[in-house]
Amino acid sequence: MTADGVDLAALAASSVPPVLVERLRGARSVLAVSHENPDADTIGAVIALCVLVEALGGRATALCSDPVPPLYAFLPGVERFGQDPAPDGAYDLMVLADCATVERVGDVAARHPGLFATLPRVVIDHHASNVAVGDADWVDPHAAATCELVTLLAVRLAVPLKAADGGLAAALMAGIVMDTATFAHPNATPRTLAVSAGLVAAGAPLSDISRRLYRTKPDSQLRLFGRILDRLETSPDHRVIWSTLREADLTATGAIPAHSEGLIDLLAQSEAAEVAMVLKESADGSTRLSVRTKAGGVDATVLTGVWGGGGHTRAAGATIPLPLEAAVAAARAVAEPLAAEVRR
Repeated sequence: MTADGVDLAALAASSVPPVLVERLRGARSVLAVSHENPDADTIGAVIALCVLVEALGGRATALCSDPVPPLYAFLPGVERFGQDPAPDGAYDLMVLADCATVERVGDVAARHPGLFATLPRVVIDHHASNVAVGDADWVDPHAAATCELVTLLAVRLAVPLKAADGGLAAALMAGIVMDTATFAHPNATPRTLAVSAGLVAAGAPLSDISRRLYRTKPDSQLRLFGRILDRLETSPDHRVIWSTLREADLTATGAIPAHSEGLIDLLAQSEAAEVAMVLKESADGSTRLSVRTKAGGVDATVLTGVWGGGGHTRAAGATIPLPLEAAVAAARAVAEPLAAEVRR
């Protein structure tokens, strides 16, 4: 299998850990788990893992603490997701997809502590902050998306990328499109492009996926964006830009929490700012922080790491255990000195 002259089979053979291949081939009933507040990368990776396990003759269950946002309803396989594991699943392997930490799984882990504590587990992820050290774990921060890794896994397992009537390729492409912003982010490497070419060759509708994820928004989401952008603020030196999302904003616009997806990328378009932040008010009194930074500048994981967060050098997040206004002050106190140190 080649993509523009690149041998995907060779890439897969040199990239995928052999022990991970053995674990998946030996599993009969797999619980594939996404992170909470799911995005296209974790959703696509979990759908794809289910397809792979079934192609190998096993059974698979897709699990997510939260319902899949309406934005991703077009993806074949989203109907697989449940918010709790099947009582009679008789699982012999858990696969965490796109989870930098086990805590990112969300409430379902707390509802089923025994299962999450005892079930053999492997991790497939691309977050630099992931510290998984299991012998079958595959964490590659050079991958643009977890779906890039799962595509190579599919090739390594000799499962056709056209499997599931094209659903496999579509799910995997969605994750790559989301995490690269349709190949606009600097995380898109030659390997990312080769893998994506293989998915397009297998029938993945790249243009349609890009349109649905980045150029189609309900009116309520546009109204939400307007409110958040209207209260945009900057530091005195304009090197840090931020805005806030309050629970009342969702009520006023008729939006849902998933509609906040994409706000941080708008702020990150600031010409002057080195750090862009969106701080979202949570019902439990904490604040969710999303961060984007410019290439060659502030490491986003250093900023979010103050509160135990993580992600990537240019994109990261954390939960600040403070109400919104106090969280804004705390985030500024960390971000502004970091931004001021950047020299260009």
